Amino acid sequence: MYLKSLTLRGFKSFADTTTLHLEPGITVVVGPNGSGKSNVVDAVAWVLGAQGPRVLRSAKMDDVIFAGSASRPALGRAEVSLTIDNASGMLPIDVAEVTISRTLFRTGASEYAVNQVPCRLLDIQELLSDSGVGRTQHVIVGQGQIDAVLEARPEERRAVIEEAAGVLKFRRRKERAERRLASTEANLVRLTDLAREARRQLRPLERQAEAARRHGELVAELGAIRLHLAGRELVTLAARRAANEDSRASLGAEEAEARAGQRAVDAELDAAQRSLVTAGTDGSAEMWGRAERLREQARGLTAVLAERRRGALRDRAAAMDETVVASLEEEAWRLRRELEAAEEASALLAPEVERLAGAEAALAEEVDALEASDGAAVAGGAPSPVDRAREARTELALVRSAVERGDAECARTRLRATALAERKQRVTAERDELVGRLVGARRDLTRAQAGHGAAAAEVARAEVARSEAEAQLRAADGQRHSWTARADALTAALDEARARAGVERLAEVAEVVATLPELVDVDPGWEAAFEAAAGAALGAVVVGGDHEVVRRCLARLRDDGAGVVLGLGTEPSLSERWASEPASTELASHDVATGEATSEAASAGERVRSHVHPRRCEVAPLLDRLLGPAVCVGGTGPHAWHDALDVVVSHPGAVVVTLAGDRFAPDGWRVGDQAAGPTSGVLEEARRRVASATTGVEQAEADMERARAALDCARAAEAGAARRAQDEQATVVGTDAAVARVTREVETVAAEIDDVGRQLASLQEAVARDRRRVHELEEVLPALESAEADATARRRELEVARRRCDERAAALRALRSDIEVRASALVDRRCWLRQRLDEVDGRLAGNLAARARAEARRVELDRRLVAIDRLSALVDERGGRLEEILVAGRERRRLEVERARARSQHLEGLRGRRVELEQHLEALRARRTRAEMEAQELSLRTDAALETLRRDFDVEPEAAALAGCPPLPEGVGALARSRELERETRLLGPINPLALEEAVALRERQEFLDSQLDDVKASRRELAKVIRTVDAEIVDVFVAAFADVAENFSRLFSLLFPGGQGSLELTDPANPLGTGIRVRARPAGKNVRSISLLSGGERSLTALAYLFAVFRSRPSPFYVLDEVEAALDDVNLHRFLDLVGEFRREAQLLIVSHQQRTMETADVLYGVTMAPGGTSGVVSERAAAAIG
Repeated sequence: MYLKSLTLRGFKSFADTTTLHLEPGITVVVGPNGSGKSNVVDAVAWVLGAQGPRVLRSAKMDDVIFAGSASRPALGRAEVSLTIDNASGMLPIDVAEVTISRTLFRTGASEYAVNQVPCRLLDIQELLSDSGVGRTQHVIVGQGQIDAVLEARPEERRAVIEEAAGVLKFRRRKERAERRLASTEANLVRLTDLAREARRQLRPLERQAEAARRHGELVAELGAIRLHLAGRELVTLAARRAANEDSRASLGAEEAEARAGQRAVDAELDAAQRSLVTAGTDGSAEMWGRAERLREQARGLTAVLAERRRGALRDRAAAMDETVVASLEEEAWRLRRELEAAEEASALLAPEVERLAGAEAALAEEVDALEASDGAAVAGGAPSPVDRAREARTELALVRSAVERGDAECARTRLRATALAERKQRVTAERDELVGRLVGARRDLTRAQAGHGAAAAEVARAEVARSEAEAQLRAADGQRHSWTARADALTAALDEARARAGVERLAEVAEVVATLPELVDVDPGWEAAFEAAAGAALGAVVVGGDHEVVRRCLARLRDDGAGVVLGLGTEPSLSERWASEPASTELASHDVATGEATSEAASAGERVRSHVHPRRCEVAPLLDRLLGPAVCVGGTGPHAWHDALDVVVSHPGAVVVTLAGDRFAPDGWRVGDQAAGPTSGVLEEARRRVASATTGVEQAEADMERARAALDCARAAEAGAARRAQDEQATVVGTDAAVARVTREVETVAAEIDDVGRQLASLQEAVARDRRRVHELEEVLPALESAEADATARRRELEVARRRCDERAAALRALRSDIEVRASALVDRRCWLRQRLDEVDGRLAGNLAARARAEARRVELDRRLVAIDRLSALVDERGGRLEEILVAGRERRRLEVERARARSQHLEGLRGRRVELEQHLEALRARRTRAEMEAQELSLRTDAALETLRRDFDVEPEAAALAGCPPLPEGVGALARSRELERETRLLGPINPLALEEAVALRERQEFLDSQLDDVKASRRELAKVIRTVDAEIVDVFVAAFADVAENFSRLFSLLFPGGQGSLELTDPANPLGTGIRVRARPAGKNVRSISLLSGGERSLTALAYLFAVFRSRPSPFYVLDEVEAALDDVNLHRFLDLVGEFRREAQLLIVSHQQRTMETADVLYGVTMAPGGTSGVVSERAAAAIG
């Protein structure tokens, strides 16, 4: 295994792609100082993973990228590829060649690749660690690292052996394991605390979770039972409502039927009362009286007719008798006697008439009294006791029904008030919750607005930062362009100065160094003073060597017509200049002697030489000769040349200059009319400024990108904050609207509660008033019913008295009729008797004509007798008929009395039936009222059940009706189980509803923490076991490696220091893991106790002996050495080269050197040069070919 090739692209001074083809053996890289040969070593270290800029001799990592030159712009990246021959298979990768590449961009991004496959730095380090190329790259020894080996601490020397022995990777692994173990210990403590805290929190949370679970089970079972009970209640309520509707319908039908029966009974009762009242007023009594009167009249007429017949018979007998006068006198006497008897009879009738009139008057008064007592009850429109009792009963039934309806309405109102109170409580709780949410939403909105304001402020700051970054970028870019232009101008000026000085024409002269400006550094501000003091020497070519060299240079310049030469090793004033034209040819003589004039003038100013510094030590004498006499007088003001002129006038032999470029010397005076000439220092400063400005531009671009990224992030954050603020604003608006809605609902419910309260109070007042009325009616009704009974009894008595009065009136009417008939008969008899008496008396007076008239009278009497017989027969017939009528009337009257008695009994039965019907109707009304109250109660209960279903269970009635009952304990009903569950739920107390989820999450977290804790403990055990194993391995490997290295160091030290003794010791042998290595070196003839007392060469050889002892003990495929033999003399160099020769056969060596002897030992020789464009190039030569 060896390095096969190295390719550099843009790495440090290698701007162009440069490839070094390497071979086994010794490869030596040579070149002048500053040509970039050490950059080859840096490239190898960098591609193998070097990370510190100091390792690469840089201030920062991106300094490895080509920074540009006068003719080449800066590059954007550096890339190095190292190809390793892996034919031996030392690298654990199955390819013959392994190419490791590393690329660095100016943005800071870095890329690694193995055979063009991207990978990590760790992959490359792990790949190389087993091949003897450690992570700390002990096989690469750079400039100044030789002394570092001896000055290093013992532990650092141990690290070299460990890396060579391959122990360092184990130590790194051990350190990683220990770091992991330390972090694991911290994690273990943290996990233990977390697990303990989780277990501490889990116990009460499990109790809460158990309570929540039990509460959930109870609530679920209670909800199922309540749903079942609600469904069953709905079914029961529906059935009861249907039954209630049927009952109300049947009650309505029964009430209608009862009302119809009551109306029929009332009609029948009225008819019976009317028939009872009108029973004595149908004319039968009057007709019976008339019949009695007619019968008496018929009797009177019969008596009158009989009397008249007898008189007619007598008149006819008297007419036939001779002694008519005697008969007439006798008849007159008889008539007078009968007339007297008739008058006496008439006189006897007068007392009977008076008694009859008195009886009639008494009867009339009795009837009037009865009418008055019956009419007094209805006098003035006042209702009768019967009507008042009926009205009281009706009013009592109505008021009782109103009380029942009021109670039902009060119950419904109370239920509604309870429901409204629950609703108000629920809505109030919802409002409070919404108010809390609103407060939280407003707080979140405030935070979101504050966050939005902060994000907006951050956006403003980011915009300001971007603006500042843009300004900085513009300023940095302007500075870069300015300094680039200045560097280009300085480069052009230097190139022009070099061309004018003839440097290119003297390129073949090896002793030519450079132009004077390229060899000096001038302090800032002193450039013009330096140009004035240097004069014509500013454009001279500085050459080294003797007079012959200067002479050859002058000859070459003379051939070309012009030129100035300054010789480093020549005597003063050995400088000439020729020109082709007299106006342009002038010999510049530089007087380097310091006289008294210069010394005196120096007290008035400051020497220019102290501000001009040579870049090479051999130039210092030349500067002393050129600038020694020059003194700078005055400041930077416009009148500084006056001061300088005064000094020259006072000291004519002095050379006086000003900072403005004025020159006053014995060879002439000149006011600064030409710009200060450029120097290499100024050019390098300009290039540094360009590089710095470029870095500033890159930094500004990076800052700009960061500012843009920060602005984008800030804008994104501001947009997110704005969205969150809008969301929170929407939440606040929605919650505020919800609060307003719920507040209105609370107010509405409160108003409804007030209305219901007022309605309930009104209902209760009305019910109380109706109850008082019921109480009053119940108190009054017995008296009214008693009055009704008394009125009914009085009415019955009145009716009996009226019937008796009617009977007496009929008897009196019959008696009056009889008296009237008798009186009429007596009047008629008296009239007839007087007429007859008058006739008899007239006959007695008219006896003469009596006989004739007697015959006529006889005929008339016969005719009268016939008429009287016919009238008597008619009167008898009519009298018989009247007798029959009277017999029929008496029978009819008897029947009427019986019918009246039956009507009275029927009337009493009708009244009793009406009372029964009223009671039945009242019972029906009460049942109907109760049915209506039950219907309203069922409706309210149904509405409440439906609202409960929809509110608490969110199910429809159909689903609730189908809900089954969960399993119940034996012997326990659903309602009892529901009460038991409610009691158990109350006993559980407050419940944390999130306890189950929190307990599950905490239990999972606790289990996770326990598992993590077990894993951490197992990891600690494994790590401890690994550490012990690694420690044992490290001890074994290190002890073996140290023994080998110590042995080889003693041998190599004796080889490098013949007769000397060197050894390696452990600082702490009892601690092989932490012990350091102490180097003991004693060259022959010296007795030193510390290696710091050795000379430089001895220290270098001791360090090389230590390194090569490590190389010999644990060989590596290649070694890279950068000027490690610079401090060795020829003898020690010879010994070193002998040592290197021993390693030629064992490994590949890449050596950067200035030593000729080292170059002679090379198998391949590479030369590194710096091209005029500021980039490095390489040329190679095989030693065998060169020798051949």
